[in-house]
This record gives sequence, structure tokens and C-alpha cells, in this order.
Amino acid sequence: MIPLRLRPLVGLALVLPLLVGCENTAVSYSIDGNREAVILVREQPWFWSSEVSQAVIVSRLPACQRRVSIKPGSTQSLRMEVFVAGDRLWALREGPQWYLASTEQCLVQDWNDAPATPPGKAVGTFLYKDGTVVFEGAEAPAR
Repeated sequence: MIPLRLRPLVGLALVLPLLVGCENTAVSYSIDGNREAVILVREQPWFWSSEVSQAVIVSRLPACQRRVSIKPGSTQSLRMEVFVAGDRLWALREGPQWYLASTEQCLVQDWNDAPATPPGKAVGTFLYKDGTVVFEGAEAPAR
């Protein structure tokens, strides 16, 4: 018999291993030091599901900061490319899905009529590296 005062601790000990596999990350592409950024947030609410809720936060401090939910991702893969699309405008591509993120207007939206080729130069990619989500900057072209 477990003493009454220890029962909550035993319950917690039984639940914690179930939560260990959950993903809960936020990774940023910093544009202007700490003042401007595009941030990818991924949250896995249930350890048994491979679906990950995703959101993009556009931030230009102190003027704005907004979080916008985007299509869910998977715990199995992540590759979201980031391209320059204009002044304080970024194009994000994850598979066939495109988004436009504006740090000027503090908006994120689906880009349903995206062109076949990226709108500007690649600045980097959100991806898994060594088991964690990172933003990896694009390599500078060789001279």
C-alpha cells in the first residue's frame, strides 16, 4: 500500500516517461540581431501522435510580434526553406506548401499561387540536425 502523501509523486513518476518523446521547440532566423526574426514553433501535444502543431512568429521589436498557426508537420521530418521575397518579406517553403511572412506588416499567410521557382535568394532552412530542430543558414556562393 502506497502512503497517501506519496500517491501524487507515484502518479507523476508514471506519467513523466510518456511525455519524454514530445517535441516542443522554437527556432529562429534572426534578421537584425535580436530585433527582427522569423521563428518556427513546433509542439507535439500527444506522444503517441507523429503530428506536430506548427506556427510561425514574425517579430520586429518593438513594433510588432505575431504568432500564426500553419499546417501541421511531422515528427519524422522537417525541411522548411526560407527565401528573401522583398523588403522585410520572406517566403517559406515546406514541401509543396508556401507561406509569406512579413516582418513589416507582422503577418503570415498561405501563398497559394506561389511561382514554380523561389522568389529570391535562399537565406537558410529550418531542419532536424543531430536530433534537434535548428536553423541552418544558406552557404555563401563560391567566388
